[in-house]
Amino acid sequence: MEKFYFKLIKQDPDTGARAGVLHTPHGDIETPVYMPVGTQATVKGVFPRDLKEAGAQIILANTYHLYMRPGDELVKKAGGLHTFMNWDRPILTDSGGFQVFSLAKLNDIKDEGVTFRSNVDGSKHFITPERAMEIENNLGADIIMAFDQCTEYGIDHKGSEKAMKRTLQWLDRCYNKHTNDDQALFPIVQGNLYKDLRKISLKETAPYAKYGIGIGGLSVGEPKPLMYEILDEMYPDYPTRIPRYLMGVGSPDCLVEGVYRGIDMFDCVLATRIARNGTAMTSRGKVVVRNGKYKEDFTPLDPECDCYCCKNYTKAYLRHLINVNEMMGGMLLSLHNISFLTKLMRDIRKSIIGGYFKDFRKEFYAKYGE
Repeated sequence: MEKFYFKLIKQDPDTGARAGVLHTPHGDIETPVYMPVGTQATVKGVFPRDLKEAGAQIILANTYHLYMRPGDELVKKAGGLHTFMNWDRPILTDSGGFQVFSLAKLNDIKDEGVTFRSNVDGSKHFITPERAMEIENNLGADIIMAFDQCTEYGIDHKGSEKAMKRTLQWLDRCYNKHTNDDQALFPIVQGNLYKDLRKISLKETAPYAKYGIGIGGLSVGEPKPLMYEILDEMYPDYPTRIPRYLMGVGSPDCLVEGVYRGIDMFDCVLATRIARNGTAMTSRGKVVVRNGKYKEDFTPLDPECDCYCCKNYTKAYLRHLINVNEMMGGMLLSLHNISFLTKLMRDIRKSIIGGYFKDFRKEFYAKYGE
């Protein structure tokens, strides 16, 4: 039996929604799934034991940042990410491509690779698709992503096409370099918001998608309806035997809409980032607890949530922690947001298997708001 394989459990007959199981060496992942992001080999402000209690099945780590600090060779010496960060469930690493293009001070992007200066210390680096595979191999995650070129919202067709074709060239080089059967390599579809480019990219990428396929270059500043249009355009051409991963998307409404359009896997830093600024995701929509109206609100964040935060603390107390800059405020809200999203995905999965996903989606918006 292969170390990685995907089993489709149920397909909703009226939408693209699917429930499945992705088998990996570090455990099974029930899909659809939200994956918390641990950029620096840790999910900010949340203990691993609490992530497990919240229902996190798999977490992400960031190749670019770990390459910069502490270095992929050090992580390899430590026994790989699972040992280094003491996480015994599946891990996914991105290729670092998005961060190279969004964070680094770029010098040059060529077909050979990317020359850039570090956002940490200004040091000069050259990353090729082959080097990206070496770094991800050293990090040792279960699922690794191919090196790609992500383009910004607003780029013209010519620029997007050039980046898309380069991504396809790099993909072939990634697959020729990748030889570790303990890691599943996912290719990434690009093409920005151009439907013709997306269809070409998906068609050319699909033959490389043995274990899963990533949808990149969305949620980069475009309005949500435009993202949904692109997902609708790609849906008929998706491979059916593997999970589809929409990269960098994690707001509750986008998770629901992504599942509706056949997506199985999601990740985003949004849950913990807004938590540190005092914002919670709830079944009734966003709650900005630092606001004055919660000063004497002695109710939990979300009456439908049974996470540690909601069972033990009130909005008034959380507001106090955030406004006096106590770190526990951000920690509690981070735990809540991750718990909320993982529960949302469990409920979505249950509704798909139970045959009432369309009703679930309707009820979600009735409470959450459009």
